[in-house]
Amino acid sequence: MQKLTKDSVHPKIVQALLGADSHITIDDALENEMILNMGPQHPATHGVLRLLLRLDGETVIACVPELGYLHRGYEKMAENMSYLEFIPHTDRLDYISPPANNVAYALAVEKLAGITAPPRAQYIRMLLAELARMCSHLVAIGALAMDVGALTVFLWGLREREKILDFFDVICGARFTTSYTRIGGVASDVTSDTMKNIIAFIDQFEEKFDEMERLLNGNRIFVERLEGVGVISKEDAIDIGFTGPNLRASGVEFDLRRATPYLFYNEMDFKIPTYTEGDCLARYFVRADELRESAKIVRQIIDKIPNGEVMLNSPKKVLPRKTEIYTKMEELIHDFMIVNFGINPPVGEVYSAVENPKGELGFYIVSKGEGHPWKMKIRSPSFANIQAIPHLVKGQMISDVVAIVGSIDPIMGEADK
Repeated sequence: MQKLTKDSVHPKIVQALLGADSHITIDDALENEMILNMGPQHPATHGVLRLLLRLDGETVIACVPELGYLHRGYEKMAENMSYLEFIPHTDRLDYISPPANNVAYALAVEKLAGITAPPRAQYIRMLLAELARMCSHLVAIGALAMDVGALTVFLWGLREREKILDFFDVICGARFTTSYTRIGGVASDVTSDTMKNIIAFIDQFEEKFDEMERLLNGNRIFVERLEGVGVISKEDAIDIGFTGPNLRASGVEFDLRRATPYLFYNEMDFKIPTYTEGDCLARYFVRADELRESAKIVRQIIDKIPNGEVMLNSPKKVLPRKTEIYTKMEELIHDFMIVNFGINPPVGEVYSAVENPKGELGFYIVSKGEGHPWKMKIRSPSFANIQAIPHLVKGQMISDVVAIVGSIDPIMGEADK
């Protein structure tokens, strides 16, 4: 952390730190209080996030989050590449759950183009999205535990995540940045042997996660570091724009898989975990419960998945199969046109959102009938959740800032875009 001087603080940040109604000057604040940089290079900010803290002793009076250190311009880049070419870039948004980002983007483009993937492809997308949710929550819980001093659970969480990444490797050909979805389906089918192995993983997962929970829930230091810290009410959570597990920890039972069902989530039996306390501990409990619910959904998906194609047969909007491209002139022409000029969806605009591990991930796409978006806006949950940090840390101790940031689980790749 770095103590600041008057000349090193931007006037607009000064105004935010002092508050609109405050009669105190920056000179008074620097003389009687302390203004500190937390980050942007700081392990407990979960990425390159800068928090400017105004402190009275060790108590936080005000906080200004500053984003943009990881800005890569993805929304602008989308205007200069085809819809298909943009798929790998979605991996790099919430980079802890790339397959879920792939699914969200593919659904948005398919909504724009007026097409629907085959049922088997939709089930495979659900399977990958729920495994990605488990990956994300395992890292979130492990990182939160490490933030408050418990290293073992982080290592145990990574151990279980590694098993899921092995499945991504088999299914997608890559462990991390999968780029697996395609407009109109998925890149390849999932074998029955892989599904059996996934079920075997789920069978052993509950026992492993029970062990992690016992270590945390029975640890007095862990519980007392989180309980009653970073509290936000139901009304404030809605007003600020909290989303995902953070919103449900404040008592709002809202999950897009139920509120506006997509894929085949309306056929899945699962609960939406909610807690009313709205503190760091409640946010941890929601993610722990969601891990078990995702495991239940994975079992149902594998039990119900139908046979059939994994890519839609619509050559003017969906890349034809390689066997057809190499044997038929018409499919070769369609492939050439899609790769070089894009799918040319109708003129119009769409918004499509899914329940990602961090919350609502939405893509707003404006089309002028060309092979690339005219404009794209990504509604990333981490960006919305970071807005709550000034509210959550006010009146807390400086050590509590670390626990609060860990409990909202931000990923700067999608916050900065």
